[in-house]
Amino acid sequence: MLNNFRAVSLSHRKAPLDIRELIALDEGSCRQFLQTLKNFIQATDILVLSTCNRTEVYYTSDSDFSQEIVKLLGISKGMENISQYLDYFTIINEHADAVQHLFNVAMGLEAQVVGDMQISNQVKQAYQWSVDSEAAGPFLHRLLHTIFFTNKRVVQETSFRDGAASTSYAALELVESLVADIANPKILVVGLGEIGADVCRHLQDSDYTNVKISNRTKAKAQLLADECGLQVLPFEDLVEGMKEADVIISSVARDEPFFTHDMVSRLNVLTYKFFIDLSVPRSVEPEVEQIPGVLVYNIDTIQNKASEALERRLAAVPQVKQIISESIAGFEDWTKEMNVSPTIQKLKNALETIRQEEMARYMKKLSAEEAKHMDEVTKSMMQKIIKLPVLQLKAACKRGEAETLIDVLTDLFDLEKQSAEAQH
Repeated sequence: MLNNFRAVSLSHRKAPLDIRELIALDEGSCRQFLQTLKNFIQATDILVLSTCNRTEVYYTSDSDFSQEIVKLLGISKGMENISQYLDYFTIINEHADAVQHLFNVAMGLEAQVVGDMQISNQVKQAYQWSVDSEAAGPFLHRLLHTIFFTNKRVVQETSFRDGAASTSYAALELVESLVADIANPKILVVGLGEIGADVCRHLQDSDYTNVKISNRTKAKAQLLADECGLQVLPFEDLVEGMKEADVIISSVARDEPFFTHDMVSRLNVLTYKFFIDLSVPRSVEPEVEQIPGVLVYNIDTIQNKASEALERRLAAVPQVKQIISESIAGFEDWTKEMNVSPTIQKLKNALETIRQEEMARYMKKLSAEEAKHMDEVTKSMMQKIIKLPVLQLKAACKRGEAETLIDVLTDLFDLEKQSAEAQH
């Protein structure tokens, strides 16, 4: 039976930022970890999802491999004793709960900023990695495409994705509150990760006119600057740009903090300077906040602001949950039908064997034209004979009674023997 989908989750629900950043995986690490899981655990339909808020593994297996997955995750991150963090993980071994969890995550119900639009693209990306690694089977293909269709319904039928209440927009709202008393504030965006790039697009629509972006790869910065109408600060001039900036938004992707206490202390801060760190792992060293006049906000401190867009989203949550329930019901019907498809195939094979044997008895006595007609007639008969058992099986699936009918058909047509003979 296909009721063995599972999940291992580490998210902002239980794990603070300093734990999540230890275990976060970038794209290359996700792809590599997928291969590791394929090689070391007996599982199919493997999906690895890692964002600033969560690192999760979904898989299909008859066995619970959660302990092994956590250990392999520790090994891939070079951690000697990841078991000390086990309490931060959530293990989901009930098939229905794991399916429900992935739907909730993909729709943005589990996001820090409810309805965050980025998560949908991140799930699509994770699915693509599974496809590329040949880690996705029919179950995962169907599940993810059902999720993508559900997402379209949510966008079209609800106000859950209206407005811009995403993590990047929450960062912009934080900027607005920090610089409310500063005339023509100077804003510097360093590093152009996904959230950082989204912040730039929001800044494009704001009233701020003194915004610069800087990236180690100048061409990438120039491309985004052209798109958003912003200025590029050459990376070699970053220190001077930091001295001038009132707000520094960091979306730098690296394992170690980029902005260190030593670097920032040399800026000789005379007035308040605000660092907004959107990176996981963190790109601003926590000790930076010990410098007089410097305040640091990380991804966990960017809270859901009571914006009109967010209120509309929260009001739409019951409608979203109803759409998800409808999608899951349809998906589970398909899953149940998948459980009976081997029996249907065995029945078709058994009847086809009988047809072929009977055809062979008379073929020598028939002309080519007669043989053709006989073939067509017997095929039509077989299709009509099998139609009712197939419909009954599918109906039994929806009632949860398929196993009894499978046993009856298996005994009636001796399907196990027929299947064994077909293999030899």
